[in-house]
Amino acid sequence: MNQSSYPSIQADARGVRRVEFRALGTPCAIQFRLEDEKQSLQFLNAALGWLGRFEAKFSRFRTDSLVSQINREAGKNWVRVDAEMSEMLDTAERLFRLTEAILDPTMLPLLQVWDWKKLHTQLPSDAEISHAKSLVGWDKVERKNGKVMLPTAGMGLDFGGFGKEFAVDQLVQIARQFGIKDALIDLGRDVYGMGGNGLHPFWHVGLEDGMNPGNCWGGVAVSNFSLCTSGDYARRFEHQGKRYGHIIDPRTGWPVANGMRAASVCAPSCLQAGIYSTAIFVMGRKEGLAFALCAPGLDASAQDDYGIELTPGFVKRQVQAA
Repeated sequence: MNQSSYPSIQADARGVRRVEFRALGTPCAIQFRLEDEKQSLQFLNAALGWLGRFEAKFSRFRTDSLVSQINREAGKNWVRVDAEMSEMLDTAERLFRLTEAILDPTMLPLLQVWDWKKLHTQLPSDAEISHAKSLVGWDKVERKNGKVMLPTAGMGLDFGGFGKEFAVDQLVQIARQFGIKDALIDLGRDVYGMGGNGLHPFWHVGLEDGMNPGNCWGGVAVSNFSLCTSGDYARRFEHQGKRYGHIIDPRTGWPVANGMRAASVCAPSCLQAGIYSTAIFVMGRKEGLAFALCAPGLDASAQDDYGIELTPGFVKRQVQAA
């Protein structure tokens, strides 16, 4: 990225610089406080340069990405992987085990069957869903030193379940390398707040109402931790008056239909917040919050058709105005 890519990064009255952009298929923004203009540009070049390389390697929507190469070779050949891809595969393995198979990076066949971006004149057939489910399962993935293989044609990897969150954590590390103490990294509403916004020793992040999208039911004071929300109110399609969200339950092969509308999690890292918010959403309010309470340093809220429930720690993190 060259510096002319950022025509407006002047600091506001509080010293906050803001840059909005699109990456990983979603609107993103970085806000930060740094006095030196040149150093600010260097930070943005480093952060967005890293993000561009990450997307080029790990996005399934890029035909030239390493993920797409792995998917094309499913059922045919082993694919050589570098250290970065090995780290992502290790992370995928760990998250699959932690969530008891709810977060499964081999869910691509089901995601394609239920593609929420398409016009659905009819729902997928039971046979289509059953076939897609037969291609899903992280335990099927074969790995050996520096190589990976998807053994059955039609299998596919998708890191969308944790890729943005992984990227947020990496951008936080880059910000720290530049000596930045106050920043809000927001990649598609997966956020990490460092320090404060110049007015308060925190960043105020709203909590969207899953029953009334576009409006917030509350907010959280975010400082040196992450906040992620999973919901079905934004990415979805409707068929015959019924809503089908983008989050698929791999156990059923269908979009989650347990009455959940949104789950929000505060955690030390964005990766942790993201995987737990997704797990809570899929598990449902009661089971999901019980699962979250087992994790140290983690606070959560769950909204379903019957209301909103917060863990005690989440209540303490709330703020009404900033």
